[in-house]
Amino acid sequence: MIKKIEGIIVSTVDYKENSKVINILTKDNGLIGVFANGCRKLKSKLSATSSVLTYGIFHLSTRNRKLANLIEVDVIDNFKNIKKDLNKMNYSVYLLELSVQVYRHDSNSNIYNLLISGLKKIDNNFDYQIISYIIELKLLVYLGIKPIVDKCVNCGNKNDIVTISSYKGGYLCKKCIGNEKIYNIKTLKLIRMFYYVDLDKISKINISDNIKKELNLFINDYYERYSGLYLKTKEFIEKYINLGNISS
Repeated sequence: MIKKIEGIIVSTVDYKENSKVINILTKDNGLIGVFANGCRKLKSKLSATSSVLTYGIFHLSTRNRKLANLIEVDVIDNFKNIKKDLNKMNYSVYLLELSVQVYRHDSNSNIYNLLISGLKKIDNNFDYQIISYIIELKLLVYLGIKPIVDKCVNCGNKNDIVTISSYKGGYLCKKCIGNEKIYNIKTLKLIRMFYYVDLDKISKINISDNIKKELNLFINDYYERYSGLYLKTKEFIEKYINLGNISS
């Protein structure tokens, strides 16, 4: 029996000399593992379609196997522009890793849709950092830890918001602020906007480096404080990419 499933390859594991087990986040069937026999041979028809970030329709044989066998892939998008740029690639792999971990917490199909939309934006040369920040903030909903961004988390006041606190879990007004870091008002507005913006409808992004650093600072602190997730790719990005950008 051949089954066709839409999805994206999020990770692979080499198996024996010439094969792989590929992990696919799918549109309708969750996270699945698939056996790609002989795909590491140069002449294999699966060689070019069994790598991370391949997005398409996967033809799977489910006959008498614990893992379905990959027969062929109708590629929807191979994200070639992402694969040509190391920074885009690193951020995209991070988004794959993050989306999988969040999906394991809440198997909501919107996580898949959000991931695909974000990767398309990055491939179309939108700012990969900002797209990542938008997805990171939106995914907090599925982790059940979204901060309060419509009012002061302490008193409920919707006016005179002056900062956001990861420790207190949201916006703070001028009456309730203590020793918390003061974020730029643009950063505060963007954090709220990112929750409600339709990623597919974004046509332009132009945000200064200083605001991006503040967004990154808050998001990292919030994830570290509440999510319980350990993300290898994010650690690499912060150590070798963002540090370099700050120092330059």
